[in-house]
Amino acid sequence: MRIQVKRTGGFAGIERYAEVDTSGRPDAHEWHALAEQAVAAGRGTPPVGVPDGFSYQITVDGKTVYAADPRLTGEQRKLITRVLKEGA
Repeated sequence: MRIQVKRTGGFAGIERYAEVDTSGRPDAHEWHALAEQAVAAGRGTPPVGVPDGFSYQITVDGKTVYAADPRLTGEQRKLITRVLKEGA
């Protein structure tokens, strides 16, 4: 499973992107469950965020959903944090 996160917005407007490929990872099942929950709660179009807040584009195996602060679900926040931290 390929998980991609693109973060835009914020005070400085700096874009950040990271990707994780779960193939062969011992924790792949955790990533899959988290990604499925995050995508299920996402929107098909970018939501209106708050001034200086972050907006996110989450793509899992070619399916893209959108989310924005401060209305992220717990699963979305966890997935985004992990991908941006551990991804390349």
